Amino acid sequence: MNNSINNLSPLDGRYSNKVSEITELFSEKALIQKRFIIEIEWLLFVLNESFYKTIKISKVDINRINKFKNNFDQSYARKIKSIENKTNHDVKAVEYFINDHFKKNNLKKFIPYVHLGLTSEDVNSLAYALMIREIKNETIVSISLLNKQLKSLANKYKKISFLARTHGQPASPSTLGKEILVFHKRLERQIDQLKSIKPMAKWGGATGNYHTILLANINKDPVRIATKFIRKFKVEHNMVTTQIEPHDWIAETCHALIRVNNIVNDLNNDMWMYIANDIFSLKTIKDEVGSSTMPHKVNPIDFENSEGNIGLANSMLNFFAEKLPISRLQRDLSDSTSLRNIGVAFGYSVISYKSTLRGLQKITPNKNKINEELDNSWIVLSEAVQTIMRLENIENAYEKLKDLTRGKNLNKEQYLEFVEDLDITQKNKDYLKSLNPRNYIGVAPKLK
Repeated sequence: MNNSINNLSPLDGRYSNKVSEITELFSEKALIQKRFIIEIEWLLFVLNESFYKTIKISKVDINRINKFKNNFDQSYARKIKSIENKTNHDVKAVEYFINDHFKKNNLKKFIPYVHLGLTSEDVNSLAYALMIREIKNETIVSISLLNKQLKSLANKYKKISFLARTHGQPASPSTLGKEILVFHKRLERQIDQLKSIKPMAKWGGATGNYHTILLANINKDPVRIATKFIRKFKVEHNMVTTQIEPHDWIAETCHALIRVNNIVNDLNNDMWMYIANDIFSLKTIKDEVGSSTMPHKVNPIDFENSEGNIGLANSMLNFFAEKLPISRLQRDLSDSTSLRNIGVAFGYSVISYKSTLRGLQKITPNKNKINEELDNSWIVLSEAVQTIMRLENIENAYEKLKDLTRGKNLNKEQYLEFVEDLDITQKNKDYLKSLNPRNYIGVAPKLK
């Protein structure tokens, strides 16, 4: 855990313990490591595929190079950053670091083939494809934990009737479980969509036309060669590009995550309202303080925290989705600084999911308040009454109930008296008399 109180970003300070898995996957070190691995893998690929005039490589040297690759640590990253400070080029710094190691470890003969046929954006596109896939998968873990809790609460509360509201006004009753189930189902669908987005990378050289790979393999199809390499990483090869991969798949990922975040935020808002209206109470936690001056306060701070972090995440995700697919001619560098910040948006998203989950673990139904509201809301049964009247061909059923109920209220006695006076079959009259605001919930408990 990072305990520093001097960090500019809350992700690196206040919230660092909540996003450590995200930080690890999208740090500067992680990006350097991905580039380093890709460069080594490409070198071995070039040698094993016998590119033009490449020398043969022994199993011993392959093992030595792989050991070098697998030993990547903080010291490697620092050395590469030191070189970058001189070159002012991050990918070239990785190449020079590899070359320097080869010079010192009797691997000098392989230096000409390091970064052969590549442009830095080949390496970057694949590096970001791998990083975004990893951070997306880790983010899905957090979303899924939240959604698992929603499913559990939906089942736990599926038979607890309460007064639903439309436009904030009393409406046909529902159950707490069914309302939570709605959010579970919405998230379930978006998780599937997020999973379905495939990472893409390009490997076509300086302007996407495979010039140098063709030169190194004059009698072979350079596109097929590039595809073969990209597929080693289980990434889809975007075969037709400019100097950069156009980032449309990243925009798709951002849009999918925005939809997830909007659903979570919709849940936050509903839970906040339920708590404000005493439908849910919050469990107290020893030593927590709800107000600096009002000791009785137990606030829905977790849902509020989630809402704020979602706002930050979505503002960034919207920017990425709009900015990244747009680049001047072959490319400009505005995508580079943008891509480096994608992990920040995922970080704020993950904080929000964890906050909402923590909030859900504190709620408990306030059954006294719930039942009080239901028992004072016989008016909501007017929907059932007018529906039966329609089925029995009574004219102007809706209008008659509207005159009786709109802007008014009914108690139990008034409701039963009205039903008794209806000119309907005894069977339907008995059915309406059997209803009350607590049992008029349709099939809510059976929905899955």
